[in-house]
Amino acid sequence: MNIMQKLVQQAIDQLVESGAELGIQVAVYQHGELVVDAVAGVADPDSGRPVTSDIPFYSASTGKGVTATVVHVLADRGTLDYDTPIVELWPEFGAHGKNKATIRHALTHSIGVPAVPSDLTVQDLADWDRMCALIADSEPWWEPGTKTGYHAMTWGFVMGEIVRRATDKPISHVLRQEVAAPLGIADELFFGVPESELGRLARLEDAPGTAAMMAAMPADMPMLKATPPAVTPSAKYGNSPVVLTSDIPSGGTMSARAVARMYAALLGEVDGVRLVSDERLREATALATADVDQMVGFPTPRALGYNLGRPGANPQETLSAFGMPGMGGSAAYADTATGISFALTKNRFFPGPSAAVNQISELVAKAATS
Repeated sequence: MNIMQKLVQQAIDQLVESGAELGIQVAVYQHGELVVDAVAGVADPDSGRPVTSDIPFYSASTGKGVTATVVHVLADRGTLDYDTPIVELWPEFGAHGKNKATIRHALTHSIGVPAVPSDLTVQDLADWDRMCALIADSEPWWEPGTKTGYHAMTWGFVMGEIVRRATDKPISHVLRQEVAAPLGIADELFFGVPESELGRLARLEDAPGTAAMMAAMPADMPMLKATPPAVTPSAKYGNSPVVLTSDIPSGGTMSARAVARMYAALLGEVDGVRLVSDERLREATALATADVDQMVGFPTPRALGYNLGRPGANPQETLSAFGMPGMGGSAAYADTATGISFALTKNRFFPGPSAAVNQISELVAKAATS
């Protein structure tokens, strides 16, 4: 057993034994090889079914990194271009002065449509055409391209509709065809999960203190105004069959092993499969904006569709790491400096910073460079 595998396994066993976590998966690739595939705990608290490496977990915004990857694969093929105005593919999007917004603006959360109506329901999210029409007709909070602010829910629909208009296929189909199937992970990496697969998934539960933390957040925080409670990820949301079976590509359902493999295939070849060229990888993962995020109020370094910086580390010192964390405690990223790709999924849902991700990613970073 390699030392990194041993250290990670010990750490996650301890997290489960201490009661801090319920079920957890960690996977690490280095230079195209799977070097950590570790699991601990239970996937379903009711049945006691143990976690195995192939079980997909609902992982909230960690799915945004998967969505961005689909877009970059299409850009690499010449199917779309970052500087194309969105209206060229999707004319309705130009309403209320959004006609100059480009795909690049969308990738960097700069198009100015971060909010959904306060009465939006989970059922509404499942209606693709309705959601896209609603977003297309919304008035921007700022002129597209002039500011950036995290588009928690709308981002996936915008990117997904751009993909649909460019390919004539739903984004879940493109993910399967262009990314998941070539890498052999089509049954572990999803937007909408087929109904027949629901029984395999991990079940989430809210961590103690979740309700208190949500209640303590200031009601006038732009992020909360933009995403009403009914459609804010939680254990109930992540267990909802409506959410799980719908394409809502601001989130995704995945095993740690599958999403780590996807990131590894961005960095280089994995069993003969490479998702994008070196040149594309450089462009997609370069610093695109480090402005103050209008939704959270502090600077957030971003590439095209990915956050920059390793979770738990100073982003400015780890700009070679690109990926996405998910509300609830999951994360996946790759690091061009170390050749590492990392993913952690878990089912105890906590809306604050993920202590597990910070601890394990720090451990992996140290082991990778020692």
